[in-house]
Amino acid sequence: MPTPHEAGNQHTGPEEADQPPSMSSHDVAPPAAPSRNPCCLWWCCCCSCSRNEERRRAWRASGESKLQPLPSCEVCSTPSPEEVQGWAQSFDKLMHSPAGRSAFREFLRTEYSEENMLFWLACEELKAEADQHAVDEKARLIYEDYVSILSPKEVSLDSRIREGINKKMQEPSAHTFDDAQLQIYTLMHRDPYPRFLGSPAYRALLLRGAPQSSHEA
Repeated sequence: MPTPHEAGNQHTGPEEADQPPSMSSHDVAPPAAPSRNPCCLWWCCCCSCSRNEERRRAWRASGESKLQPLPSCEVCSTPSPEEVQGWAQSFDKLMHSPAGRSAFREFLRTEYSEENMLFWLACEELKAEADQHAVDEKARLIYEDYVSILSPKEVSLDSRIREGINKKMQEPSAHTFDDAQLQIYTLMHRDPYPRFLGSPAYRALLLRGAPQSSHEA
């Protein structure tokens, strides 16, 4: 057993103790874990990983806009002063207005939560789809982009709703994401909607629709 004097000499400072040991030229690195296809991680029911991965790459290469034609078109609409004022009366009026959704989406982008609106719009597009093949494709894309834990645009859903989606994805339908869409709608209503109404962006829209005489006064 070392003497107290020897034990003190063997003590290393916190800087030295915290550093990982370096690997010498004689050490052998542990074998790398076998690679796994990412789609196997986001959906355990995947039956053809290679086919899904090819579809995923093709969609990414198309500019990630396959599910987003609706919001880009909504930017073109110009709201009336009455319509803008109506957005403050209820969140439902805001979300039923193409111009309102566009303005709210721009606000969400400043809060780094635009994915909530994009997910809601994607669900609306899915519910309007009648072709089953298109439903299958869009449901997979929505899952990849907004539900998968691997996605940078993942929306915040509780575990119960996630488990329900995982079961429904075995046989996707136009209403696979209804519960999740409602939860995100409620989240947007409760949190960012009040901030949007008090934002400079919304006040600017109100002033834009004000009578010209009010600016001259």
